Amino acid sequence: MKRSWEHYSHTADMGIRGFGAGMEEAFAAAALAMIAVSVDLKKIKPKQKVEIACKQPDNELLLIDWLNSLLYEMATRKMLFSKFEVSINGGQLTGKAWGEKLDLRRHNPAVEIKAATCSDLKVTKEKDKWIAQCIVDI
Repeated sequence: MKRSWEHYSHTADMGIRGFGAGMEEAFAAAALAMIAVSVDLKKIKPKQKVEIACKQPDNELLLIDWLNSLLYEMATRKMLFSKFEVSINGGQLTGKAWGEKLDLRRHNPAVEIKAATCSDLKVTKEKDKWIAQCIVDI
């Protein structure tokens, strides 16, 4: 499977970028990129499903809300996620995230992701693919 996300360097934090045929796919890929800042995604088993809903007036704010909602769920449930499904309709996002409880020894997180920020925030369609990106505070 071809990776649909990437990291890019930023002075103190980390840039994440997700790609997809549709905006939903790009949002899911951005979530994978965010988690991969801290943990090897292959070490996270998609055992438990968590549902997430967000509503924002524009796509950029919706991306930030989605990513920060995932961070909130991971912090409060002490979980990591490795699989995502996103549906967007008129500023309303409904998403599903699959993962498992954090196991410090097995997952060995490198850094703590504090938040997705509005820095370098962009949700756009370029040619035949969508791009969803921002800087995450680590």
